[in-house]
Amino acid sequence: MRQTGLHDNKSLPQDYTPAKQNFQVTDISIFFNRLQKNFRHWSKWAKRRGINCYRVYDRDVPEFPVALDLYEQRAHLQEFDTGWQIGEEEHDLWVESVRAAASEVLALPLAAITFKQRRRQRGLTQYEKTGARGEDFVVHEGGHRFIVNLEEYLDTGLFLDHRNTRRMVQEKAAGKRFLNLFAYTGSFTVYAAAGGAIRSTTVDLSNTYQDWARRNFELNGMNLEQHELVRADVFSFLDDEARRGEHYDLIVMDPPTFSNSKKMSGVLDVQRDHARLINQCLKLLPESGELFFSTNLRSFQLDDTALATKNIKEISSQTVPEDFRNKKIHRCWLIGKG
Repeated sequence: MRQTGLHDNKSLPQDYTPAKQNFQVTDISIFFNRLQKNFRHWSKWAKRRGINCYRVYDRDVPEFPVALDLYEQRAHLQEFDTGWQIGEEEHDLWVESVRAAASEVLALPLAAITFKQRRRQRGLTQYEKTGARGEDFVVHEGGHRFIVNLEEYLDTGLFLDHRNTRRMVQEKAAGKRFLNLFAYTGSFTVYAAAGGAIRSTTVDLSNTYQDWARRNFELNGMNLEQHELVRADVFSFLDDEARRGEHYDLIVMDPPTFSNSKKMSGVLDVQRDHARLINQCLKLLPESGELFFSTNLRSFQLDDTALATKNIKEISSQTVPEDFRNKKIHRCWLIGKG
């Protein structure tokens, strides 16, 4: 059995053809109409702001628990686990109908609509390959270029919910020494470099994402001697940098919620470990330095009593983009010494 939501049949647009004719057609008119309304609004919104990659549908209708992100001329469609039970055949028809509706509304070929099932992930599986080969292609954001892949991994290479945060980092980066921790594909570093960071260090434990970050740097004409890539466990890296007396003026840290990677010296649990990580970062900041700390753990509670500073400001209302209906997609704080 699959888990999702279905409706009985109502009307679809007259020129709309369902994905399969030989099954009873799942009614997707509610999804189709909401997606069409959303796309009219958000496409105009994005055009006015020069945004090429944005969220079009964000689980707006409970019976259609999907998120749809547009990456220029391709779309990334994710089904979220709801606990509802339907048969395999019925689910397959539902998926094909949802993809076909997206293709119709976005005026994209069906092959340009990538579909994934998103289940709760823990540890090693968070960034694991899906088993699909996938194709790398380049998208544009904020005057920069990024490599994305909609099929090969659970995530795409560019988290759209941190679009605003990346812009804020760029605005603060001039003349700064920048540190990007749990860096994924290095998009924050690209923005920092464009904002005038005098040097940067980009840290991640994954060879795959270090290579992806390097390709993003090269794509944006960055000097790899000035902008260093470091494959390391973040806990160990921060301890080593503190012992060496290193300092960074601006730090971004967006850790996974949980990781038990064999490459790590221990297990990372962001709720349990965030105070230690933040305090390690504070040791590397000068008096005027700042740390962006973010997490997408929905149940997260910042333990400010365990932090070696009172200079803490939550900025989530500024960092979550307007096109995300889910305003709890992440939480973000700007932290300094004091």
